[in-house]
Amino acid sequence: MSSTDHTASSSGEPDYDGLLRANLERVFNERDAGKRAAAIADLFVADPVMYEPAAIVRGRAAISEVAGKLLEQFGPAFRFRPEGDAVGHHGLGVLRWQAGPDASPNGGPVAVTGSDAAEIVDGRIARLWVLLDPPKA
Repeated sequence: MSSTDHTASSSGEPDYDGLLRANLERVFNERDAGKRAAAIADLFVADPVMYEPAAIVRGRAAISEVAGKLLEQFGPAFRFRPEGDAVGHHGLGVLRWQAGPDASPNGGPVAVTGSDAAEIVDGRIARLWVLLDPPKA
């Protein structure tokens, strides 16, 4: 397996919170393409699929490219932050998040909120759905 084991001990269930938080921090907050690629190799199956609202992204390299472009688009202070703990069972995990400039330790204004829902296979993300909340009025 990988250098990071995301399976729970006695229940056989994955560590949903650890895996989905690592995805936010090590993939979607990582600006270094090499570190991001290594994280994706650790956290995702060999041929993952990510479902965005307007696109289907296939493969580790394509997911890394999407994350990199997103970070470039929104600038150097933009970050994703988890909201609460991920929940999951039977191979499906969900983590709520918020994103925006991170000018202070508590984070800056929230630009977007949503959830990641992931199908976990053998302790790794096989399919990831990025669900965006509607903009607040």
